[in-house]
Amino acid sequence: MDKMSGYAFVAAGLSTALAMVCYALYALSGLRAARVQTAGVPTTSGALGFVSGPRTAAIGRYATMLGWLATVALLAGLVFRAIATGHGPFANMYEFSLAFAFGTMLSYMYFERKYHQRILALVALPVALAMMWYASTIPSTIEPLVPALQNNLLLTVHVAVAIVAYGSFSIAFGAALLYLLQPEGGRWGLPKPQVLDEIGYRAVVVGYPFLTLTIILGAVWANTAWGTYWSWDPKETASLVTWLMYGAYLHARVVRGWRGSRAAWLLILGFAAVLFTYFGNLFFGGLHSYSGLNTMN
Repeated sequence: MDKMSGYAFVAAGLSTALAMVCYALYALSGLRAARVQTAGVPTTSGALGFVSGPRTAAIGRYATMLGWLATVALLAGLVFRAIATGHGPFANMYEFSLAFAFGTMLSYMYFERKYHQRILALVALPVALAMMWYASTIPSTIEPLVPALQNNLLLTVHVAVAIVAYGSFSIAFGAALLYLLQPEGGRWGLPKPQVLDEIGYRAVVVGYPFLTLTIILGAVWANTAWGTYWSWDPKETASLVTWLMYGAYLHARVVRGWRGSRAAWLLILGFAAVLFTYFGNLFFGGLHSYSGLNTMN
């Protein structure tokens, strides 16, 4: 089963890379169609839109199919890995990196279906592929669980809700980045700013409750494993800071009415906090030092 898991992850990586190529071709094809359509037509704004003709639509469908193929392959790889190890993807950084990639892909496919904005893939898929690449550089050997991790059901649910939260925040990051990349007076074929702003907000609305549940379940697990609900471990502290940052974003948007670039920058900072939470224990150690890497305790 471990070999089957490896094959599935290779298939997921190749499918994601091919999907990225197709999404890029989709974007370029739509821009080219827009140039042809507006050729010879004077414009005062200089904005360049996006036109989805038959050829562009066909490329987009292929990209979506490859995206779903990558998502299913990642899920299959995680299932095969769980069968081989006898537990969910929580024992080391290799397993959780692939789970992170799966959460990002699944979240992207959901938001693509809901908002029909394939351009978002130009940011979301590289995040997933980067996680898969990172997983390929670290040990994937199956080792016996350390005592702190011998709570299969609780930790599986803990990781599952974290996957949803991190995947949703990846989409919010992608929407915010595309918002900030739009040039003055033109859209370069990107979704309308208000659409990107709405996607970023909705992604946080999905992810924030799951992040809250992640922290709560983590505290329950900590009490079971270490005899205390909270010990200000670096990963615990970073998770709390991340939770506060996304809470500040929701407060600023709902209560203060923040929109546009200010809200986008909060989402960028929030995702930076997510990555720091994810990778921080590699540098600061602490009770979560069981990644399976030689640099850890």
